[in-house]
Amino acid sequence: MNAQLSRFHSWSLFSLLSLLVLVMTALILALNPDLVEATRSAIRATARTSFALFLAAFTASAFAVLVPSSFSKTLVRERRFIGLAFAFSHLVHALLIYTYGQLNPEFWPGRSTVGNIPGSVGYLFIVLMTLTSFKATTRLIGRRAWRTIHVSGIWVLAAVFTYSNFKRIPLSAWYVVPFGIMCAAIAIRVIGKVAQTQKRSHPRTYA
Repeated sequence: MNAQLSRFHSWSLFSLLSLLVLVMTALILALNPDLVEATRSAIRATARTSFALFLAAFTASAFAVLVPSSFSKTLVRERRFIGLAFAFSHLVHALLIYTYGQLNPEFWPGRSTVGNIPGSVGYLFIVLMTLTSFKATTRLIGRRAWRTIHVSGIWVLAAVFTYSNFKRIPLSAWYVVPFGIMCAAIAIRVIGKVAQTQKRSHPRTYA
């Protein structure tokens, strides 16, 4: 796995991950004769790819501290491009949701304004984080503003993923799995942050 990541880095890694999302989506749409059901399946599939990519970006720095290795260091180094691939996957996810709403006129009326708030806030932060993931925009807004947007954004997205899976548990017990994974990821990130702070405070202990 690490060798594969070494071959693909920065924009080539982003391109590979984005291409895989597109190929997967195209295959799902092409192989299902019912376009409505195919779109629903593609929505679920892109939700999973977005979840996986988010987890990789969300836990990268924690694993680099807790389980230092060439692989965890590679994840940290490529975190920006994994995050951009996540944003691309979720863009495809949003386009599929819009398409499904056009194919199924009962979809949008069946959703409440309150129910749409978490997803809307999540997408707002995805847009902000994507726009500020380039050197030019980082220089424009300043390092402190960049950090505020990205730290706030990643925790907002973590909360959205956690809540989205939790509220679906009554519909299917299988949602306990991604909910549990998200809770574990949050714990890992917090523990990693604490370990990183202690390491900076007591560098000789970790030498």
